[in-house]
Amino acid sequence: MARAGQVGGTATAARPTLPSPSSRAGTPLTAPAPQEAREGAAAARKVAVVTGAGSGIGRAVALALIAANWTVVLAGRRAAALEETARQVGYAGIGGPAVLPVPTDITRPDEVETLFATVRDRFGRLDLLFNNAGTFGPPAPLDELSYEDWRSVVDVNLNGAFLCAQAAFRAMKAQEPQGGRIINNGSVSAHTPRPHSIAYTATKHAMTGLTKSLSLDGRPYRIACGQIDIGNAATEMTGRMQTGILQANGRTEVEPVMDAADVARTVVHMAALPLEANVQFATVMATNMPYIGRG
Repeated sequence: MARAGQVGGTATAARPTLPSPSSRAGTPLTAPAPQEAREGAAAARKVAVVTGAGSGIGRAVALALIAANWTVVLAGRRAAALEETARQVGYAGIGGPAVLPVPTDITRPDEVETLFATVRDRFGRLDLLFNNAGTFGPPAPLDELSYEDWRSVVDVNLNGAFLCAQAAFRAMKAQEPQGGRIINNGSVSAHTPRPHSIAYTATKHAMTGLTKSLSLDGRPYRIACGQIDIGNAATEMTGRMQTGILQANGRTEVEPVMDAADVARTVVHMAALPLEANVQFATVMATNMPYIGRG
């Protein structure tokens, strides 16, 4: 499974209709913020950072936010994947969507610092962090899981999420007007585990604690934090669900999936709320997946 910036695959349903690309292939599609400000367009668009934006849920959410008139900074380890997300948007002049790919390994504090410094210097503020990047890690019985595999999952899912949340918190606290929103990508595994998933499950339970602490600590600064718990969105990460995955009863069964675009619409709704309102926790899942009866 992928490291930060490599989460999941592409959404299966048609994406929002957006302007055709106007940049050559391989060139990051960016909007010149200073010119936008002169034209008065930048003020009309809020600024979001999406981690793991090169594929899967991250890409689907980035595209949906841009379609909803957000400026979106795409973060992830794979520059080519981020540029592909950007190419699917296109840049259509001053009034069009702005997108900025920033290759980032979220497990490295210096790279996270550079990411958020780039947002500050380019756009002047940050309104939303979708803290999305994550990895399952290899499925393995507890007694066979190596420390290296455990540590790899913890570094991305927990340490990386903390580093991004901390940097976003600092930016939102310092900016004028003060405030912003952080949406953490949890999982139904934040509530109920799958067999052979102790590292993933532990980090997703920890994500819930991170969400609650951010919500509490953000109150004085108009920083809202919520969590979306996702079950079986159709991405590369959930490919096993469509071919057969181990169940709590010991059998291997195919599970239903849903389109990642359905998750994206929920994130856009959460992001669009005024800071006086917050979706603290939301669960979006394939209707017939066996989650409710799991275990």
